[in-house]
Amino acid sequence: MKLEVTKEAANWFISEMNLKQGEFVQFVVKIYGGIPTPHPSYYLALSIGKEGTVAIKDEVEGITFYFDDHDSWFLENYDLKVTPKNDDVEYIFTQHS
Repeated sequence: MKLEVTKEAANWFISEMNLKQGEFVQFVVKIYGGIPTPHPSYYLALSIGKEGTVAIKDEVEGITFYFDDHDSWFLENYDLKVTPKNDDVEYIFTQHS
């Protein structure tokens, strides 16, 4: 259960979302539409700000990317790596064996 946001991906988020040092980007689990995931019918969305208790995080370029304690189950059997891809970012899920 690991979240990794590369420096290049963090800079993409900073630029696209006009983030400032010390801000939080939360990965939110939702049922319909959003970032595709390996969980059938579940997707990810993004929210700026801190809600709940930070359970899984990666701090990069002064920004905290995180899942709260309510959604931490989502990475129970997976690692998530966020990397740049073309003019966007890519979400790579790796299952634990």
